[in-house]
Amino acid sequence: MEWSLSHFWLILALVLSLAELASGVLVLLALGVAAALTAALAFLGVSFEWQLVGMGVFSGILVPVAILWLRPRFSPKGVAYGTTGTGVEHGRRYHCERRDFDGAIGIKVNGDFYRIRTSDTGVAELPEGTEVIFERFDGTTAVVHCVNLTE
Repeated sequence: MEWSLSHFWLILALVLSLAELASGVLVLLALGVAAALTAALAFLGVSFEWQLVGMGVFSGILVPVAILWLRPRFSPKGVAYGTTGTGVEHGRRYHCERRDFDGAIGIKVNGDFYRIRTSDTGVAELPEGTEVIFERFDGTTAVVHCVNLTE
């Protein structure tokens, strides 16, 4: 069997598509499809320079399509993209918890523990189980206010 550039592009497409299984953001899948389309260009006898141009054009079209159109359709409803602290937690109610190893009081936001500080008095120690409303992050500290004081 004689190897050609179309084989290279197909192998690259396969590797990128398999790597997508680990990332889940559909960018690598779009690049894999672009590489497969470039393999079709190589099969048709297009020069290597134009194959690279084709890969760039296909990537430039397919990656934004994957991010802006495909990814939202594969995401669960109610998921806001970004990390904790982007503002999607603002106004939600949490209960204060005591951390096991050091006894610190805080809240769990998206499964991560954050120490707390009240916005009005600056108190960092509230009784365990106190219901608070999250306002914002100040570094790694969650700024909250007590529900009992606002109602």
